[in-house]
Amino acid sequence: MDTNDNNDDACGCGGGSRSSSSSSRLKYLIIRPEKGGIGDLYRYLVWADLASGLRFLEGSDQELVERVAADHRWVILVSLILRKFIAFFAKPMEWTGYAFDFFLNLLSLNHNLFGLLSNLLQGKVVVPERDTETFISLIGHLDGRIDLYKTQSLLLLQDTDNNSESSVLGERSIRIEMGNQALMDLCIMASKLAYENSKVIKNVVLHHWKMHFVEFYSCWNDFQRERSTQVFILCDKDKDANLILISFRGTEPFNANDWSTDFDYSWYEIPKLGKVHVGFLEALGLGNRADVVTFQNHLKKWTNSCGVHVSKSPSQGRESVSSNIDSGQEQGQGIKKIPPEMVEMTAYYAVKSKLKSLFKEHKNAKFVVTGHSLGGALAILFPVVLVVQEEMEIIRRLLGVYTFGQPRVGNKELGRFMEAHLNHPVPKYFRMVYCNDLVPRLPYDDKTFFYKHFGVCLYYDSLYIEKHMDEEPNRNYFGMRYLIPEYLNAVWELIRGLIMGYTHGPEYKEGWFCVLLRVIGLALPGISAHCPTNYVNSVRLGKERIIQLSSF
Repeated sequence: MDTNDNNDDACGCGGGSRSSSSSSRLKYLIIRPEKGGIGDLYRYLVWADLASGLRFLEGSDQELVERVAADHRWVILVSLILRKFIAFFAKPMEWTGYAFDFFLNLLSLNHNLFGLLSNLLQGKVVVPERDTETFISLIGHLDGRIDLYKTQSLLLLQDTDNNSESSVLGERSIRIEMGNQALMDLCIMASKLAYENSKVIKNVVLHHWKMHFVEFYSCWNDFQRERSTQVFILCDKDKDANLILISFRGTEPFNANDWSTDFDYSWYEIPKLGKVHVGFLEALGLGNRADVVTFQNHLKKWTNSCGVHVSKSPSQGRESVSSNIDSGQEQGQGIKKIPPEMVEMTAYYAVKSKLKSLFKEHKNAKFVVTGHSLGGALAILFPVVLVVQEEMEIIRRLLGVYTFGQPRVGNKELGRFMEAHLNHPVPKYFRMVYCNDLVPRLPYDDKTFFYKHFGVCLYYDSLYIEKHMDEEPNRNYFGMRYLIPEYLNAVWELIRGLIMGYTHGPEYKEGWFCVLLRVIGLALPGISAHCPTNYVNSVRLGKERIIQLSSF
């Protein structure tokens, strides 16, 4: 049975037997690997002991939790095992990433291995310093390209017919085709650049892209208890800008929390809108699973527990959560006021506040949101929450959302709700998926873990041929009929990586580190396919298409 069919009374609207407390009116399912031990996991795995499995699950509906534990044991086990494994190796992963970062930068700054040996003999070794303009991330070493595609202008606008709907609404179209994919190229390059430190980002934006760097944020995740969400903002120029771009950082290769979030299936339901991934909400600073009511504080501001509209007061920057939230009625529902100093530390409110101030400065500007991997999930959730909080003045200035290798963020109902805001008069949400990339196939898509993509999917195979579809092939990645083709394709990608510099020019030549990742891909094809290099190549080499997009 699809759990979406039985949600009404869980919202607190279906009968008098429900408690009036806030927690009884929430709808959520959370998988908590830390709540059970190895023994519980063993009994749940080998003996199918439901009591052991239930230790790892929390939910608003005990019947739902028990049904999930019984009917979807293997899906739960995969998530638990992977996340426990990741948690166990979290510190070694961090140390390995730290050492790998340092070693790659040491080689780079000393002109590779022979240069390092020469400098060592001469006592002239250049030692990398973190958080400087010369310290490059692992992602930056995988793909050293920083310049925008040189044959492109930023935007090529084609006026629509004066009588068309888009013309009436002040919309135009952008032709996305070979040699004219500037906006998509800017987005993937900004998504890749988001992995760098603030000084590297500023240097690239100012001196290579000749654009205006606005701000870099390192934002608070209350569940992880650290500043683990990074995002930066730029404008195409410092005065009278036409374009504002927001880029969220994605999954870092050796960051255990990022990978654990990708394999997390926990969800929270926004009444009458749909279900949303809990880990991504936490990354935006919109709640903490340790106190599920915190999600209600942010996401049910203008609705009561049954989804009925109760207010139309506009939110204002960081006061959007703390204002009008501690009234008598809402305090009776368990809602607590969020301290302003906490709000201004979180990604959603920091970016929204800056965006409002930029709109006052740049009267004609529109904005784009982008990100790779986890950053793509945050990029699409940002406008989702803007709509939930009724920030329609901001939404009207949304040019588009462009994501690359983005995991699923919510269910079919959420997609239908957002498509009404992102599909008219022309599509504004484009989701790029490269070949066998594992991450867009996460979290699991079935009748309980409901996760569904929405928006326009631009799927690129390993020949960079673009296909326009609703869902990428092999939607849950583990389809048996795709297994052998995945490994054969990994062999082809390794060969392709070795010859790209000869077949497509020096800017496509893959370095030793990227080739090493291709070798790892022979064992883990879905991981190597997630590399941003594949997305940069797909955008620049993809087969010609003409798609109606939103523009200025």
